[in-house]
Amino acid sequence: MKTLLLAAAATVALASTPALAQSVISGAEIGKHIEVLASDAFEGRAPATPAEEKTVNYLIEQFKAAGLKPAGDLKDGRRAWTQDVPLARFEIEGPVATTVKAGGETLTLDQGEEIAIRAAANGQKRVEIQDAPVVFGGYGVVAPERDWNDFKGMDLKGKVVLVLVNDPDYETGEGDFGGKAMTYYGRWTYKYEEAARQGAAGFLVIHETAPASYGWATVKNSNTNEIFDIVRADPTKAHAPLEGWVQREVAVDLLKRAGLDFEALKKEAQTRAFQPKVLEGVTFSTAFDVDARQVVSKNVVAEVTGDERPDERILYTSHWDHLGVGLPDAQGDTVYNGALDNAAGVATVLEIAEAFAKGEPPARSVDFLIVTAEEKGLLGSEYYAANPLYPLEKTVAVLNLDAPSSAGPAKNFSAAGDAASDLQDMLIAQGAELGRTFAPDPRPEAGGFFRSDHFPFVKMGVPSISYRSGDELAQGGVAAGQAWSKAYTADRYHQPADEYGPDWNLDGMAQDGQLLYALGQELANAETWPEWKAGSEFKAARDASAAARK
Repeated sequence: MKTLLLAAAATVALASTPALAQSVISGAEIGKHIEVLASDAFEGRAPATPAEEKTVNYLIEQFKAAGLKPAGDLKDGRRAWTQDVPLARFEIEGPVATTVKAGGETLTLDQGEEIAIRAAANGQKRVEIQDAPVVFGGYGVVAPERDWNDFKGMDLKGKVVLVLVNDPDYETGEGDFGGKAMTYYGRWTYKYEEAARQGAAGFLVIHETAPASYGWATVKNSNTNEIFDIVRADPTKAHAPLEGWVQREVAVDLLKRAGLDFEALKKEAQTRAFQPKVLEGVTFSTAFDVDARQVVSKNVVAEVTGDERPDERILYTSHWDHLGVGLPDAQGDTVYNGALDNAAGVATVLEIAEAFAKGEPPARSVDFLIVTAEEKGLLGSEYYAANPLYPLEKTVAVLNLDAPSSAGPAKNFSAAGDAASDLQDMLIAQGAELGRTFAPDPRPEAGGFFRSDHFPFVKMGVPSISYRSGDELAQGGVAAGQAWSKAYTADRYHQPADEYGPDWNLDGMAQDGQLLYALGQELANAETWPEWKAGSEFKAARDASAAARK
């Protein structure tokens, strides 16, 4: 693959209000950053590789050139440009041997094609599971507040459990889990956490494209690569020996061999009455080695210091990492460039940072946190939220940008999930001033609210939003926007094909950057604090620190 230059990209002048008249967000400059960060030379920007050092150095150079200050770890009385993020890294060594015995027949499951087993993150250097009983565990949910237990007291120790992806409400759109919108119980991360709590040998999530919101290629590429986690005193409390995904057709076949019907069991699993089912005559075996080590990755942190209330901060976030070098695609390409996801988000935030640095000093400080290991489970932002460089109670808001669209300008814009906060209302109002309308998350069932770097801050109570480009394109409308999104998810998301190319229209990214800059300007020069709305599950955490903001 050769990196392609974009012939031209528009510059969008921020002239909608007097406060913004002196600044611009440039699509051409966004494109220059993307071209560098998504080039083969950056090898897919995987953490704890030589590409990390190259990426971090590039980001620091850009922040320096734009005139920002370092705002990372305090070392010898001075701020560094980075925050150290200690991580545990796990990678499968050698082949993965996986077999299933069913009805006297032994079936071999092909790693990456029929099953995608993750490197064990529970600290084991060798995983061996021999003839473990197999259980169908519905959606794998234990939710006492909903009087819901998919395991009904079954002892799962030593068992391998097949679980459905998403929530019990996904297909019907109604029930105890909020209807179509995904709850945290629908996330695969929750299901693996539950496996550890249950003491199971492991959980295998049954892949279906619609409820997962992505195809098997994404599952394969994300899970057969190296795995990262935060450093834990006892990783067995968070991870079972076996975590992975299995193709729907494989699960259907195994259930059939045990005399069970997949579709009938799925319907049953959508009800509180569901009982877990042991697959009689079916056992599971696997064996593989794991290279486990600790590494230190980096968040990059820069600041434009406020001249009135510098201890109050607006935080822009975006993740620099992608999947690195992995399995080849059909064309033999092994570099997962991550051009849209998320070189584009980082590039746009770099331009927003330069706009702040060149403009009038804001009243509040504006910080730019470019985080590591998002693709490994939001680990860079999770680490910052748990170990903040600056008090979270004085963090006004978090504005996250991940994978802005390259399809061109849109009449609308969106956000991941429903933030249920004043911050979202402020975003909507700023969009209206710029002639754009807000569209609620069109796919809340995909669980995007839990999948972006704003979420660790949300859990801590900080009003946060993950911005999304609109789907009503200026050229082609909603039909064109949805077609672009569908094609990207199927053909490029978490695949080597996520590359920078001549078909990119950067006007939309500049437009999105304009809106986020406008919102940041409003927040940085105001005295008010956005709050969670009544009824939000995150309001109590924020309210607990209210005294610090008076």
